[in-house]
Formats: sequence, C-alpha cells, structure tokens
Amino acid sequence: IIHDREAHDRVFSILRKMGKREKQGVIHCFSGDVELAHSFIDLGYYISIPGTVTYKKASVVKDVAAVIPLERMLVETDAPFLAPAPRRGKRNEPAFVEYTAREIAKLRNISFEEVAIQTSKNAEDLFGLT
Repeated sequence: IIHDREAHDRVFSILRKMGKREKQGVIHCFSGDVELAHSFIDLGYYISIPGTVTYKKASVVKDVAAVIPLERMLVETDAPFLAPAPRRGKRNEPAFVEYTAREIAKLRNISFEEVAIQTSKNAEDLFGLT
C-alpha cells in the first residue's frame, strides 16, 4: 500500500525502477491525473479512489475515476480523514465508502452494484482474500 502525497514523479520513478509485476500493490488515496494513473496501472498497480471524488471541485480525481479500467480500481474512505461530500467536515467512517462507490458509478454511467462487485473482487484478488 503506497500513499503518495505530493510526490507523484518521485514515487513513480522509484516504482518504475522496481519493475512490473502482475500484482504490485495499490496506490492509496490517489490524487494524480489520468496519465499518472495509467502509468501506475501499466506497472501492475491498482488505483484507489478516495472520498474526495465526491467533492464538486475534484475534477482531476473525477476524471481518473471515470476512465481507468474498473478492473484496476479500488475504493476507499481514508478514514478518519477526507470524508465524502455528504459528511464533509465530520469524522470519516469506513461505512462511508458507499458514497465513493456511488459517485464512481455515476461518473461511469454504470450501476452502483457493478462498481461494488468489481472493486470488491479487485480487493480480494490483490490481498489474497479469496
């Protein structure tokens, strides 16, 4: 699990040197752009979309959530921080991940269930939970 905070180029450079594998890990609380997301995916990483995708002005993360392959996406809350828009300013809770998944479904014009099923499968595959 990699949390990159304002160090996108440096983190990508280090991970690129490590080489590509089928299942590397996950870029937690992703805040980069579409191009960077695809670069991490090409190295074998999953991209985890945080609750910030529900914020009105979060156009960059909304763009990422709308276009990256659903098969390489996870959803998260980053609890207790970054609560989704309906709970913004309050303590974030794991149960609020539903807000994130619903926003992703809306952005992709697919059902909430499709997002929930695929991202759950992705987490199970990544963490060996099946």
